[in-house]
Amino acid sequence: MAKIEVENGCFTLKLKDILNNRHISINQLLRDTNTDYKVIRRFLNGDLIRIDIYVLARLCDYLNCDITDIFEYECNVTVK
Repeated sequence: MAKIEVENGCFTLKLKDILNNRHISINQLLRDTNTDYKVIRRFLNGDLIRIDIYVLARLCDYLNCDITDIFEYECNVTVK
């Protein structure tokens, strides 16, 4: 899992765990989703700045999962 700290919370990226649990190689994912290696690497390593919703949709469709299975957001801000 990779984590991305942002101003008010933290994103946890779980794509690497999903691929490992389902025995899907990165090369297979690249071929089957027609996604560039650099984009997948960013999802795996937490180097994301922006999230392409089209890539996210392809990943969810291919993996038959929800967005929250690929990444989740935890808010650190307390409501006053």
